[in-house]
Amino acid sequence: MWSIILMAVAGLLAGGALSLRQQRAHISWIIAAWVLAGMALFAAYALTL
Repeated sequence: MWSIILMAVAGLLAGGALSLRQQRAHISWIIAAWVLAGMALFAAYALTL
């Protein structure tokens, strides 16, 4: 259950990172969104173990 929610959050964060890139936001915001998306995916993976 929680892994599915975390995967959805990761998808939203990845979409947000792509949107920020399209809006030409500062690179630190884009990197932060990608890092948070990766951490959410890793947490989802860790919960499935």
